Amino acid sequence: MTEVLAGRGLAKSYGGVRALAGVDVAFREGAVHAVLGENGAGKSTLVRILAGAVPPDSGDLLLGGRPVRFGSTAEAALHRVAIVSQELNLFPDLDVLANLFAHRLPRRGPVVDRAAMRELAAPVLDELGLRVPPETLVGCLPLWDRQLVEIARALVQRPRVLILDEPTSALQPGEAARLHEIIGRLRERGTAVVYVSHVLEDVLAICDEVTVLRDGAVVLGGAPAAGLDLSTLVSTMLGTRAPARTRTAGFTPSAEPAATSVSSFPAALGGLRLVGVRVPGRLAEVSLEAGHGEILGVAGLVGSGHTDVLHVVAGALTPASGRVELPDGTGPAPGIRAAVRAGVGLISGDRRAVGITADKPVWENIVQVDAVSLTRHGGWLTAGAMRAAARLFAERVGVRTHSLDQAVDQLSGGNQQKVVFAKWLAARPSVLLMDDPTRGIDVGAKAEIYAIMRELAQAGVVQLLASSDPKELAAICDRVVVIRKGRVAAVLGGTDLTAHAVLEAVNGDRRPGLAL
Repeated sequence: MTEVLAGRGLAKSYGGVRALAGVDVAFREGAVHAVLGENGAGKSTLVRILAGAVPPDSGDLLLGGRPVRFGSTAEAALHRVAIVSQELNLFPDLDVLANLFAHRLPRRGPVVDRAAMRELAAPVLDELGLRVPPETLVGCLPLWDRQLVEIARALVQRPRVLILDEPTSALQPGEAARLHEIIGRLRERGTAVVYVSHVLEDVLAICDEVTVLRDGAVVLGGAPAAGLDLSTLVSTMLGTRAPARTRTAGFTPSAEPAATSVSSFPAALGGLRLVGVRVPGRLAEVSLEAGHGEILGVAGLVGSGHTDVLHVVAGALTPASGRVELPDGTGPAPGIRAAVRAGVGLISGDRRAVGITADKPVWENIVQVDAVSLTRHGGWLTAGAMRAAARLFAERVGVRTHSLDQAVDQLSGGNQQKVVFAKWLAARPSVLLMDDPTRGIDVGAKAEIYAIMRELAQAGVVQLLASSDPKELAAICDRVVVIRKGRVAAVLGGTDLTAHAVLEAVNGDRRPGLAL
């Protein structure tokens, strides 16, 4: 197969920290080539260089064997090199059609040809299964549909090289499977596909070749995927460092919180309770309880209401009836700020929209919520104290940055999510709500976050985890509550709590677990 796009000796540094150190890589027509590595290994920098988002400090890009240098992603698109970014680059105030053709609007003379746009977009949207009116504003779409719009925008360009950066991170299983089928068809058409993913099972299932980066250098270059297995990929990515183990024992509440390196957390007096909570059109008489130090999973299909449970506790949704009881016995006043002051934190997988302030430095992002929660802890923080706190929590969650003054949008996606985690830890919540918090995070970073969750549980913090990954729910949670059509359909715990049982319960099989 012919080499389509290649990098020779690509190097890039940020603020004196080397992100790429002389990387050689080649992508061939009709091949799906995975690029793997831990967060901070250099994947994001390599992808940005390939797509024209940033120039290399040294080294060359070759397109069809000829040197090329892209001044922007738009210029790369003119050469039929398209990228689907993990951090969605859509215009929320424009409709779906305008977003699909943002780089090149079809025209009939001086007038934008909307009819031609619809004709070109229709087969792509149908292939992806995105069935929304093309005049819908993108800002009104849920995250998973916005992810499909991002993918569709790349496909309408009929790319010669398609770069997919965590393309399934916001997709449901059915949509992810459909995308994998499309990738197979692109392979047959001779498209070179660059596939960046932390879902290693997907890599082994659909990719032909694998390159692994570690600390900005290639440690495995273009190896045939058929000769690799999961353990080999993990050990190559992490080097000699083994990922931490997840919880294997069931939930056994203790009378006192165990010692933890997460300092200054309030002593939780009890658990979290929802009693008869009703939100018209979303939740119908939902009652559940998460005990002192428990990690409670909340599972459901898109639109089932499982994420609405988190939003009620977070103050983003106000129930028409029922009540929420926090660990101290009080109920939060309506509103997100009131919930934060009451000790409730919310970590979202959609970090660009609700998690980070991308152009602000790391330290400001980490301490921004703590300013809201100060009334709960008393006193005021000086700038020096805030920087010290930011450094403490950045180190605690393993944020890889050359300086706390570095803008968050310069970090890898995984490190951005760690900043979100550090921000809420700095606020010292008694209840921590997590909505797909490990979306787009590598196996090593996931293990680090799971370890932090276990420490928080030992400290008595109540945690609710909504996740699209049934394996994650089964591995880290003490129990899982399944929400179906706005109601509690089942509770899984002990030996009943398996990934298979979660899938069955979510999709309508009532046999596993105990119906409430």
